Amino acid sequence: MRPGIALFVGITVFLISTCANNSGYRSEIAKWRTDHETDLKKDDGWLTLAGLFWLKDGVNTVGRGSSYDISLTDNFKSEKFGKIDFHDGKAILTVEPGLEATADGVLANRVELASDDPGPPTKIQMGSQSFYLIKREDRYGIRLKDTATPERKTFAGEHWFPVDEKYLVIASFTPFDTPEEVEIPNVLGGTFKMNSPGLVKFNLEGKEFSLQRVEENDKQLFFIFKDSTAGSETYPAGRFLYTDRPQNGQVVLDFNKAENPPCAFTVFATCPLPPPQNKLEIGIRAGELKTH
Repeated sequence: MRPGIALFVGITVFLISTCANNSGYRSEIAKWRTDHETDLKKDDGWLTLAGLFWLKDGVNTVGRGSSYDISLTDNFKSEKFGKIDFHDGKAILTVEPGLEATADGVLANRVELASDDPGPPTKIQMGSQSFYLIKREDRYGIRLKDTATPERKTFAGEHWFPVDEKYLVIASFTPFDTPEEVEIPNVLGGTFKMNSPGLVKFNLEGKEFSLQRVEENDKQLFFIFKDSTAGSETYPAGRFLYTDRPQNGQVVLDFNKAENPPCAFTVFATCPLPPPQNKLEIGIRAGELKTH
């Protein structure tokens, strides 16, 4: 082992050992969990999702009630809001005369909607509601949000396993020679193609396990995993875990921060699911419980 790596590992082990045996670590996890709940409840958090509508080719009507292709909630006090003309991946919104709506904060009555792939999407706002165009594989849809959803108003918080220091582990990162494109299953019944730069390997309860990471952003590592607690104690579809990027080939996995995916809170999410290689034959009794 090179001196630099040995020093990093030594320092990391020392820090984990130190923080895991004092109240500072537990306070850190408590704050992280509070911040996580705050993110869920914020104005554009997952608890504000109110609808997901896949666009058909041609005219898609927008208004309050189920008679419209894109059905706004009852918090929209008019009837018809407008229409979206959709052809070949191009979506043009026309707002009904006399109604006030903004596109990215600017008053608009006709606008071409940019999607979230690659993003940022054009955000249409009217009162407590907003929507934007999403692209999933070869499908385009409208994701509707409402800051006044009952789910947001009545949210009473999440439930977690007690903090357990044994689930704070050091993993080794093994990069692929070239990043791989992997197919990740999703709740839509299809797959997302995501890039994977490598694996992490770690030891837990005397056994070695591995997880394949996929790219979601360039700031963190992203793992979609499922363990033997799924369905009985934790969310049936699996959980997410984000970590800092590798340093000297090492990654700190803190399963006390394992979180439920957005589809645990709303049927309008389009979550990726754990790939077969990320299904662990062990119970990870740490992180978020099945509470929704």
